[in-house]
Amino acid sequence: MINVAVIYGGKSMEREVSLRSGKGIADALRSKGCNVKEIDYTSKEFISELNDIDVVYLALHGKYGEDGRIQGLLDILEIPYVGSGVLASALAMNKVKAKRIFEYFGIRVAKDLLLEKGSDPKNYLEQIATEFSFPIVVKPNQEGSTIGLSIVNSQQELQSAVETAFKFDTEVLVEEYISGKEVTIAVLESEKDIRTLPIIEIIPNKNNYYDYDSKYAPGGSDHIIPARIAKQEEELLSRWAIEAHKHLGCETLSRVDFIIPSNGGLPVILEVNTLPGMTATSLYPDAAKAVGYSYEEIVYRFVEITLNKNNN
Repeated sequence: MINVAVIYGGKSMEREVSLRSGKGIADALRSKGCNVKEIDYTSKEFISELNDIDVVYLALHGKYGEDGRIQGLLDILEIPYVGSGVLASALAMNKVKAKRIFEYFGIRVAKDLLLEKGSDPKNYLEQIATEFSFPIVVKPNQEGSTIGLSIVNSQQELQSAVETAFKFDTEVLVEEYISGKEVTIAVLESEKDIRTLPIIEIIPNKNNYYDYDSKYAPGGSDHIIPARIAKQEEELLSRWAIEAHKHLGCETLSRVDFIIPSNGGLPVILEVNTLPGMTATSLYPDAAKAVGYSYEEIVYRFVEITLNKNNN
Protein backbone atom coordinates (compact mmCIF):
# COMPACT_ATOMS: atom_id res chain seq x y z
CA MET A 1 0.00 0.00 0.00
CA ILE A 2 1.27 3.46 -0.93
CA ASN A 3 1.51 5.93 1.93
CA VAL A 4 0.56 9.36 0.59
CA ALA A 5 0.51 12.68 2.42
CA VAL A 6 -1.84 15.19 0.83
CA ILE A 7 -0.73 18.67 1.85
CA TYR A 8 -3.32 21.37 1.36
CA GLY A 9 -4.61 24.60 2.85
CA GLY A 10 -1.52 26.68 3.36
CA LYS A 11 -1.15 30.39 3.98
CA SER A 12 -1.84 31.91 0.57
CA MET A 13 -4.86 33.84 -0.64
CA GLU A 14 -5.94 30.63 -2.38
CA ARG A 15 -6.29 28.65 0.84
CA GLU A 16 -10.01 27.88 0.45
CA VAL A 17 -9.54 26.52 -3.06
CA SER A 18 -6.59 24.44 -1.88
CA LEU A 19 -8.71 22.90 0.88
CA ARG A 20 -11.28 21.81 -1.70
CA SER A 21 -8.63 20.44 -4.06
CA GLY A 22 -6.95 18.57 -1.22
CA LYS A 23 -10.11 16.93 0.08
CA GLY A 24 -10.99 15.72 -3.41
CA ILE A 25 -7.49 14.38 -4.01
CA ALA A 26 -7.40 12.59 -0.64
CA ASP A 27 -10.75 10.88 -1.28
CA ALA A 28 -9.63 9.91 -4.79
CA LEU A 29 -6.42 8.30 -3.55
CA ARG A 30 -8.25 6.40 -0.82
CA SER A 31 -10.61 5.01 -3.44
CA LYS A 32 -7.54 3.67 -5.29
CA GLY A 33 -6.29 1.84 -2.20
CA CYS A 34 -3.73 4.34 -0.88
CA ASN A 35 -3.14 5.01 2.79
CA VAL A 36 -3.72 8.77 2.92
CA LYS A 37 -2.70 11.29 5.56
CA GLU A 38 -4.27 14.73 5.18
CA ILE A 39 -2.12 17.64 6.33
CA ASP A 40 -3.34 21.22 6.52
CA TYR A 41 -0.08 23.10 6.13
CA THR A 42 -0.18 26.10 8.46
CA SER A 43 3.12 25.82 10.35
CA LYS A 44 6.46 23.99 10.31
CA GLU A 45 5.03 21.39 12.69
CA PHE A 46 3.70 19.49 9.67
CA ILE A 47 7.22 18.12 9.02
CA SER A 48 6.83 15.67 11.92
CA GLU A 49 3.80 14.17 10.17
CA LEU A 50 5.84 13.05 7.16
CA ASN A 51 7.45 10.01 8.77
CA ASP A 52 6.95 6.81 6.72
CA ILE A 53 5.43 8.73 3.79
CA ASP A 54 6.23 7.34 0.32
CA VAL A 55 5.12 10.38 -1.66
CA VAL A 56 3.58 13.79 -1.06
CA TYR A 57 0.73 15.11 -3.17
CA LEU A 58 0.94 18.90 -3.04
CA ALA A 59 -2.56 20.35 -3.32
CA LEU A 60 -1.35 23.82 -2.39
CA HIS A 61 -1.95 26.88 -4.56
CA GLY A 62 -0.25 30.26 -4.67
CA LYS A 63 2.55 31.53 -2.44
CA TYR A 64 4.34 29.11 -0.11
CA GLY A 65 2.91 26.14 -2.00
CA GLU A 66 3.27 26.64 -5.71
CA ASP A 67 6.33 28.88 -5.75
CA GLY A 68 9.08 26.36 -5.00
CA ARG A 69 9.48 26.92 -1.26
CA ILE A 70 7.83 23.75 0.00
CA GLN A 71 9.31 21.83 -2.93
CA GLY A 72 12.77 22.80 -1.70
CA LEU A 73 11.95 21.64 1.80
CA LEU A 74 10.74 18.26 0.53
CA ASP A 75 13.90 17.92 -1.58
CA ILE A 76 16.00 18.44 1.56
CA LEU A 77 13.89 15.84 3.38
CA GLU A 78 14.31 13.50 0.38
CA ILE A 79 10.58 12.91 0.05
CA PRO A 80 9.20 12.58 -3.51
CA TYR A 81 6.29 14.86 -4.41
CA VAL A 82 3.86 15.22 -7.27
CA GLY A 83 4.61 18.07 -9.64
CA SER A 84 7.43 20.40 -10.60
CA GLY A 85 10.60 21.10 -8.68
CA VAL A 86 11.95 24.26 -7.09
CA LEU A 87 13.16 26.16 -10.15
CA ALA A 88 10.17 25.48 -12.41
CA SER A 89 7.75 26.30 -9.62
CA ALA A 90 9.48 29.58 -8.81
CA LEU A 91 9.76 30.62 -12.46
CA ALA A 92 6.13 29.84 -13.26
CA MET A 93 4.93 31.82 -10.24
CA ASN A 94 7.00 34.85 -11.27
CA LYS A 95 4.96 35.94 -14.28
CA VAL A 96 7.43 38.40 -15.75
CA LYS A 97 10.41 36.02 -15.55
CA ALA A 98 8.33 33.26 -17.15
CA LYS A 99 7.30 35.66 -19.90
CA ARG A 100 10.91 36.51 -20.70
CA ILE A 101 11.62 32.78 -21.14
CA PHE A 102 8.58 32.28 -23.37
CA GLU A 103 9.53 35.34 -25.41
CA TYR A 104 13.08 34.07 -25.88
CA PHE A 105 11.79 30.79 -27.33
CA GLY A 106 9.33 32.46 -29.69
CA ILE A 107 6.08 32.01 -27.78
CA ARG A 108 4.01 35.18 -28.12
CA VAL A 109 3.44 37.20 -24.93
CA ALA A 110 1.49 40.37 -24.17
CA LYS A 111 3.34 43.68 -23.95
CA ASP A 112 4.10 44.46 -20.30
CA LEU A 113 5.68 46.79 -17.77
CA LEU A 114 6.89 45.77 -14.31
CA LEU A 115 6.38 48.19 -11.40
CA GLU A 116 8.24 47.92 -8.10
CA LYS A 117 6.88 48.96 -4.72
CA GLY A 118 8.26 52.33 -3.71
CA SER A 119 8.31 53.66 -7.27
CA ASP A 120 7.06 57.22 -7.75
CA PRO A 121 3.43 56.91 -8.95
CA LYS A 122 3.79 60.04 -11.06
CA ASN A 123 6.55 58.41 -13.12
CA TYR A 124 4.87 55.09 -13.77
CA LEU A 125 1.43 56.59 -14.36
CA GLU A 126 2.90 58.80 -17.07
CA GLN A 127 4.85 55.90 -18.57
CA ILE A 128 1.78 53.69 -18.70
CA ALA A 129 -0.29 56.42 -20.31
CA THR A 130 2.42 56.91 -22.94
CA GLU A 131 3.14 53.25 -23.73
CA PHE A 132 -0.28 51.58 -23.39
CA SER A 133 -3.79 52.08 -24.71
CA PHE A 134 -6.74 51.36 -22.44
CA PRO A 135 -8.04 48.94 -21.38
CA ILE A 136 -5.03 47.37 -19.64
CA VAL A 137 -4.52 44.58 -17.12
CA VAL A 138 -2.96 45.30 -13.71
CA LYS A 139 -2.05 42.40 -11.43
CA PRO A 140 0.42 41.23 -8.80
CA ASN A 141 3.47 39.62 -10.39
CA GLN A 142 3.35 36.58 -8.09
CA GLU A 143 -0.23 35.65 -7.29
CA GLY A 144 -2.67 33.18 -8.80
CA SER A 145 -6.40 32.84 -9.39
CA THR A 146 -6.62 36.46 -10.64
CA ILE A 147 -6.23 37.69 -7.04
CA GLY A 148 -5.54 41.43 -7.03
CA LEU A 149 -6.18 41.67 -10.78
CA SER A 150 -8.01 44.62 -12.34
CA ILE A 151 -9.09 45.46 -15.87
CA VAL A 152 -8.46 49.20 -16.11
CA ASN A 153 -10.45 51.20 -18.64
CA SER A 154 -9.20 54.73 -17.99
CA GLN A 155 -6.37 56.78 -16.51
CA GLN A 156 -8.67 57.68 -13.59
CA GLU A 157 -8.92 54.01 -12.53
CA LEU A 158 -5.23 53.27 -12.89
CA GLN A 159 -3.69 54.35 -9.58
CA SER A 160 -6.36 52.59 -7.54
CA ALA A 161 -5.78 49.36 -9.49
CA VAL A 162 -2.01 49.58 -8.97
CA GLU A 163 -2.48 50.19 -5.24
CA THR A 164 -4.80 47.16 -5.02
CA ALA A 165 -2.23 44.93 -6.74
CA PHE A 166 0.56 46.19 -4.45
CA LYS A 167 -1.44 44.89 -1.45
CA PHE A 168 -0.57 41.38 -2.61
CA ASP A 169 2.99 41.72 -3.92
CA THR A 170 6.00 44.03 -4.03
CA GLU A 171 5.93 43.87 -7.85
CA VAL A 172 2.99 44.69 -10.11
CA LEU A 173 2.66 43.67 -13.73
CA VAL A 174 0.92 45.96 -16.21
CA GLU A 175 -0.09 44.30 -19.49
CA GLU A 176 -1.94 45.19 -22.63
CA TYR A 177 -5.48 43.84 -22.56
CA ILE A 178 -6.14 41.33 -25.32
CA SER A 179 -9.76 40.58 -26.13
CA GLY A 180 -10.37 37.10 -27.42
CA LYS A 181 -11.10 33.46 -26.75
CA GLU A 182 -9.61 32.01 -23.56
CA VAL A 183 -8.32 28.46 -23.81
CA THR A 184 -6.29 26.20 -21.56
CA ILE A 185 -4.20 23.12 -22.22
CA ALA A 186 -3.43 20.38 -19.72
CA VAL A 187 0.03 18.84 -20.12
CA LEU A 188 0.71 15.30 -18.90
CA GLU A 189 4.32 14.12 -18.69
CA SER A 190 4.66 10.41 -18.00
CA GLU A 191 7.71 8.20 -17.62
CA LYS A 192 7.84 7.70 -21.41
CA ASP A 193 6.41 10.76 -23.11
CA ILE A 194 4.83 14.18 -22.81
CA ARG A 195 1.50 15.09 -24.35
CA THR A 196 -1.33 17.55 -24.22
CA LEU A 197 -4.91 16.68 -23.35
CA PRO A 198 -7.82 18.14 -25.35
CA ILE A 199 -7.84 21.94 -25.42
CA ILE A 200 -10.60 23.55 -23.35
CA GLU A 201 -12.36 26.75 -24.34
CA ILE A 202 -13.47 28.77 -21.31
CA ILE A 203 -16.67 30.79 -21.35
CA PRO A 204 -16.92 32.90 -18.15
CA ASN A 205 -20.49 33.31 -16.92
CA LYS A 206 -19.87 35.63 -13.97
CA ASN A 207 -17.76 38.36 -15.59
CA ASN A 208 -16.16 39.27 -18.89
CA TYR A 209 -12.95 37.46 -18.02
CA TYR A 210 -11.98 34.25 -16.20
CA ASP A 211 -11.84 35.67 -12.66
CA TYR A 212 -11.97 34.01 -9.24
CA ASP A 213 -15.76 33.49 -9.26
CA SER A 214 -15.67 32.14 -12.81
CA LYS A 215 -13.04 29.60 -11.76
CA TYR A 216 -14.47 28.32 -8.53
CA ALA A 217 -18.17 29.14 -8.17
CA PRO A 218 -20.64 26.50 -9.38
CA GLY A 219 -21.78 27.57 -12.83
CA GLY A 220 -19.07 30.22 -12.94
CA SER A 221 -17.91 29.17 -16.39
CA ASP A 222 -18.62 26.72 -19.18
CA HIS A 223 -15.86 24.42 -20.39
CA ILE A 224 -16.13 23.52 -24.07
CA ILE A 225 -14.15 20.41 -25.02
CA PRO A 226 -12.67 20.34 -27.57
CA ALA A 227 -12.25 24.08 -28.03
CA ARG A 228 -13.88 25.58 -31.11
CA ILE A 229 -10.66 26.45 -32.91
CA ALA A 230 -9.05 25.61 -36.24
CA LYS A 231 -6.83 22.55 -36.56
CA GLN A 232 -3.82 24.77 -37.30
CA GLU A 233 -4.39 26.76 -34.08
CA GLU A 234 -4.85 23.54 -32.13
CA GLU A 235 -1.50 22.21 -33.34
CA LEU A 236 0.31 25.47 -32.55
CA LEU A 237 -1.20 25.76 -29.07
CA SER A 238 -0.37 22.16 -28.21
CA ARG A 239 3.22 22.64 -29.37
CA TRP A 240 3.60 25.88 -27.42
CA ALA A 241 2.08 24.34 -24.28
CA ILE A 242 4.62 21.51 -24.34
CA GLU A 243 7.46 23.96 -25.07
CA ALA A 244 6.39 26.23 -22.18
CA HIS A 245 6.22 23.20 -19.85
CA LYS A 246 9.69 22.06 -20.94
CA HIS A 247 11.40 25.46 -20.99
CA LEU A 248 10.34 26.19 -17.42
CA GLY A 249 11.41 22.68 -16.41
CA CYS A 250 7.97 21.52 -15.28
CA GLU A 251 7.37 17.88 -14.35
CA THR A 252 4.43 15.44 -14.44
CA LEU A 253 1.63 17.97 -14.95
CA SER A 254 0.94 21.58 -15.78
CA ARG A 255 -1.85 23.64 -17.28
CA VAL A 256 -1.01 26.35 -19.78
CA ASP A 257 -3.40 29.25 -20.37
CA PHE A 258 -3.66 31.18 -23.64
CA ILE A 259 -5.85 33.79 -25.27
CA ILE A 260 -6.62 33.77 -28.99
CA PRO A 261 -7.05 37.41 -30.07
CA SER A 262 -10.43 38.19 -31.58
CA ASN A 263 -8.81 40.54 -34.09
CA GLY A 264 -6.56 37.83 -35.49
CA GLY A 265 -2.90 37.14 -34.98
CA LEU A 266 -1.05 34.48 -33.04
CA PRO A 267 -2.29 33.23 -29.64
CA VAL A 268 -0.79 34.84 -26.53
CA ILE A 269 0.39 32.79 -23.57
CA LEU A 270 -0.98 33.98 -20.22
CA GLU A 271 0.67 31.70 -17.67
CA VAL A 272 1.70 28.18 -16.69
CA ASN A 273 0.08 26.60 -13.63
CA THR A 274 2.40 24.02 -12.06
CA LEU A 275 -0.20 22.78 -9.55
CA PRO A 276 -3.53 23.15 -11.36
CA GLY A 277 -6.70 23.19 -9.29
CA MET A 278 -8.35 19.83 -8.76
CA THR A 279 -11.78 20.88 -7.46
CA ALA A 280 -15.11 19.77 -8.88
CA THR A 281 -15.13 22.80 -11.21
CA SER A 282 -11.45 22.62 -12.21
CA LEU A 283 -10.16 22.44 -15.77
CA TYR A 284 -7.48 19.73 -15.59
CA PRO A 285 -9.90 16.98 -14.44
CA ASP A 286 -12.27 17.96 -17.27
CA ALA A 287 -9.50 17.61 -19.85
CA ALA A 288 -8.48 14.23 -18.39
CA LYS A 289 -12.08 13.03 -18.47
CA ALA A 290 -12.22 13.82 -22.19
CA VAL A 291 -9.54 11.16 -22.83
CA GLY A 292 -11.03 8.55 -20.52
CA TYR A 293 -9.47 9.28 -17.13
CA SER A 294 -11.86 9.53 -14.22
CA TYR A 295 -10.98 12.05 -11.50
CA GLU A 296 -9.71 9.21 -9.31
CA GLU A 297 -7.65 7.71 -12.12
CA ILE A 298 -5.85 10.90 -13.12
CA VAL A 299 -4.99 11.75 -9.50
CA TYR A 300 -3.61 8.25 -8.94
CA ARG A 301 -1.73 8.45 -12.26
CA PHE A 302 0.20 11.48 -11.01
CA VAL A 303 1.28 9.49 -7.96
CA GLU A 304 2.31 6.52 -10.12
CA ILE A 305 4.39 8.71 -12.43
CA THR A 306 6.11 10.38 -9.46
CA LEU A 307 7.02 7.10 -7.79
CA ASN A 308 8.21 5.50 -11.03
CA LYS A 309 10.40 8.52 -11.76
CA ASN A 310 11.99 8.36 -8.32
CA ASN A 311 12.55 4.62 -8.45
CA ASN A 312 14.46 4.70 -11.73
